[in-house]
Amino acid sequence: MSIQVDDNEILAKFQQEKTRNEAFNLLLKKYQQKIYWHIRRMVIDHDDADDLSQEVFVKVWKNLLGFRNDAQLYTWMYRIATNECITFLNRKKLKNNISFDDVSYELSESLTESAYFDGDKAQRKLQKAILTLPEKQRLVFNLKYFDEMKYEEMSDVLGTSVGALKSSFHLAVKKIEAYLLAED
Repeated sequence: MSIQVDDNEILAKFQQEKTRNEAFNLLLKKYQQKIYWHIRRMVIDHDDADDLSQEVFVKVWKNLLGFRNDAQLYTWMYRIATNECITFLNRKKLKNNISFDDVSYELSESLTESAYFDGDKAQRKLQKAILTLPEKQRLVFNLKYFDEMKYEEMSDVLGTSVGALKSSFHLAVKKIEAYLLAED
């Protein structure tokens, strides 16, 4: 459930110790689901996404007083979530001594077996296509396609130029189209 409360109001309440918990609850209500799904699209597994979401919001709690307002609140949180996903996937690669392609295959298999994924055949096929993308293209595609994020906002989240993001998205779309056409 997303709520319509202004980020500046949340930040102002968080600055006051007596309203800090209320502010954080407002922040959770507004962004928890969006952050969860951003993470879930990267790591696929519900339990991993749930754990990472909790880690993200712990980091948000610990660092929100130092938030400088030089970025939008949600792009700052997406950056934290994105970094947590990348760290998680890199740890998974190292722990299992496997390549990113193998991690993508493993994620694709867990997508098929997941009791939490109730998507239809087309959604499952799209998710499998997305998992064939390199990590950066997958991130860019997810942010643009699912989160409908503007390139300027993605630039804040990923620290990449708008031109490079547009190129990554274009390449991702072409690869997904090729995958879907090959699957038919």
